[in-house]
Amino acid sequence: MKLEGVLPFARTLLRSFCKEGDIVIDATCGNGNDTLFLSKQVGEEGKVYAFDIQTQAIEKSKQRLTDNLADHNVTFFHASHDEMMNLLPETVTGQVSAAIFNLGYLPGSDKSITTKGSSTIDAIKQLLHILKPEGIIILVIYHGHEEGKREKDQVLDYVKNLNQNEVHVLQYEFINQKNDPPFVVAIEKRG
Repeated sequence: MKLEGVLPFARTLLRSFCKEGDIVIDATCGNGNDTLFLSKQVGEEGKVYAFDIQTQAIEKSKQRLTDNLADHNVTFFHASHDEMMNLLPETVTGQVSAAIFNLGYLPGSDKSITTKGSSTIDAIKQLLHILKPEGIIILVIYHGHEEGKREKDQVLDYVKNLNQNEVHVLQYEFINQKNDPPFVVAIEKRG
């Protein structure tokens, strides 16, 4: 298959929007895969802020970064992504080039602990404030469970109604796959 899968497509977007020295956010660090990718993408001079509500996720992410010698430019917050504005330094406002979310639950953990539509929407609102012009928010939406379906509906309803003069919103998905495959929503802040 030559079409990019959902996760490779999200990485392609990150590569297009992140460069050495940038400030980026992993809004749901999970097992640390995106945190590691972002750390390498922004390099020595860049900064990654990573959020998760689960101690297990923070610990796994820190270990992944340490194992890959990529923990020098990452700050972790054991907090919900909707607390960004309270936790990030004020100096990042208007400076964040990209943020990524993997919505749903932490693979291999308690499936009752999930992201929620209301907190995700609050985080998107905060990010739209702190993103630099032409910055991007990437949401990988996993909706193969009940809370995921609710969150998907709430988030899609919100992003579909964002002002087109302020942002571009893209949805990337495979529409003929069974079992609720994940998909990407990307929000680019206009310049």
